[in-house]
Amino acid sequence: MFTIQQIKEAHSKVKSGADFPQYVQDVIKLGVKKYESFVSDGHVLYYGSDDHQAQSDAKYPALTIADKSDKSQFQKELKEHQQGKTDYMTFCSICAQLGVEKWVVDTDKMTCTYYDKAGNELLVETIPAP
Repeated sequence: MFTIQQIKEAHSKVKSGADFPQYVQDVIKLGVKKYESFVSDGHVLYYGSDDHQAQSDAKYPALTIADKSDKSQFQKELKEHQQGKTDYMTFCSICAQLGVEKWVVDTDKMTCTYYDKAGNELLVETIPAP
């Protein structure tokens, strides 16, 4: 069973969105099957096998999530983040402004799905190999 401390250690290696695929591989090795990352304050809920769950604390002061999402602008901003042009906090602020409430990483399907406040899928991406 994984712990939040183990996940923090894996996350400490992430410097930009370009490091995300390796981070996913690292948490898979820890036993994470899925996780939900909430833009509002950065807390994350991790799921493992046998109903194991762990939740991280808030990472930053609360952000207000826009009621209306802007899918096309979000896709542009995400691409820049994945190229390492923005740091995590900047990306989260942009997500909030563009109406992204959370993203869900499914390590079995190797997807990352972004959702708005109404629970609508904004984007489903396949996580590339590192």
